[in-house]
Amino acid sequence: MRDDRLDWWQAARFGLFLHWGAYSVAGVEASWPIMVPALARLVPQPAITEAEYVALPQRFDPRGFDPKAWVALARRAGMGYVVITAKHHDGFCMFDAAGTEYKITRTPYRRDVLLELAEACAAAGMPLGFYYSPPDMHHPGYRDTRRAVAETWTGEPERPEWRSYLDYMEGHLRQLLTGYGEVAVVWFDGLFDHDRYQPERFRRLVRELAPRTLTNDRLGHGDYVTPEQFTPGGIPVRREGPAPQLTLEAFQRFLELLTAGHSAEELEAIFAAGRARAYPTSLQPSPAELQPWEACMTMNRSWGYNPTDTHWKSPETLVRTLVETASRGGNLLLNVGPRGDGTLPPEALERLEAIGAWFDAHGEAIRGTAHGPIQGHVTVRTTRRGDVVYLHLLEWPTEGVSISGWSGRVTSVAGLDGAAVPFEQGGDTLRILLPARLRPPGIVVLAARTAA
Repeated sequence: MRDDRLDWWQAARFGLFLHWGAYSVAGVEASWPIMVPALARLVPQPAITEAEYVALPQRFDPRGFDPKAWVALARRAGMGYVVITAKHHDGFCMFDAAGTEYKITRTPYRRDVLLELAEACAAAGMPLGFYYSPPDMHHPGYRDTRRAVAETWTGEPERPEWRSYLDYMEGHLRQLLTGYGEVAVVWFDGLFDHDRYQPERFRRLVRELAPRTLTNDRLGHGDYVTPEQFTPGGIPVRREGPAPQLTLEAFQRFLELLTAGHSAEELEAIFAAGRARAYPTSLQPSPAELQPWEACMTMNRSWGYNPTDTHWKSPETLVRTLVETASRGGNLLLNVGPRGDGTLPPEALERLEAIGAWFDAHGEAIRGTAHGPIQGHVTVRTTRRGDVVYLHLLEWPTEGVSISGWSGRVTSVAGLDGAAVPFEQGGDTLRILLPARLRPPGIVVLAARTAA
């Protein structure tokens, strides 16, 4: 029997990722400033000591938090689901977590923001997922908390206390899956060496408590894979056998490369081979080969709120990223880091509203579509719904655009407003005639209807 649990998620194509925690008060990245301080050099951010970081909950009072407004904004942007950090690697819990005082209900705010967001999502019919980090810098079962985080952040599963930490994790997941309404996704982030967390134990737990809830691939096998900060060059396909597990040694080598002073171009070349192994692709996969996938990306360089990070991607770049992702059958989980007062940065608001304006006019070519039949074209991306192929024109052609490798007879080409567009078809080549003087701003989408 076909597993239909992914149907809603794949139809959504676009989701909102929220990295929010006490670290937002200081405007620093989530967890990493105390785990690997050298990473702070990659993206300038305020300096912070471990003691200062751990004490941030004492100042966390997000009175500007408006969950209904967040959900409405996500909806206006064309997003079909929301995922928020329930617990990041630092161990601070954004819910009234059992077994710890390091949580938002022990801050000056004292309220459970996940519960409030869950209620707002349920009222709006917006699926909600929880990011949950297996690493935990605050729990004495995960590491010896008498030592500096930078010395022990990788965890100490050889200690007898490790078992108590796994029980603590289970308690949290039971709480999240039973006390916050329907949970659409549990988004794990195990970093490396997943087997130490007994992944089968937690997959079984999710299935028992919430059979429709999806899980990603960052705690062993999941329902979908999660490339980070990039889109694969082709359509991801399922691999034969289990995926290679990222080891601590490989992860540390990755961090060393990040902090070694390489340019972005050099890093891209270095990581290309590893990405290809992690996410094998094809330009024309069979239905059985298709691998569900979701790219998670930031709007600037930071996951958490960082007022010194001004490298914001333009709205046009973000729309193109959404198109690139959907054209290869993937989802885009686009991140916003809320501020410590509970409001969203104006730069993020501006971009979400701009994406929403584009989505209002072109959303039918994204939501509910599958990967397109034409892959690898220089200036055209395609998505498909039934007998309609959507042509996303990344550049406006001065004398028309030719698309080879076309299968089937095209009966009409039109803009999404219904206005007919002239075209010619000869053999497997479709030629569309578009005068340059009519070019509108941004990515233009046309609908080519094919004969049954």
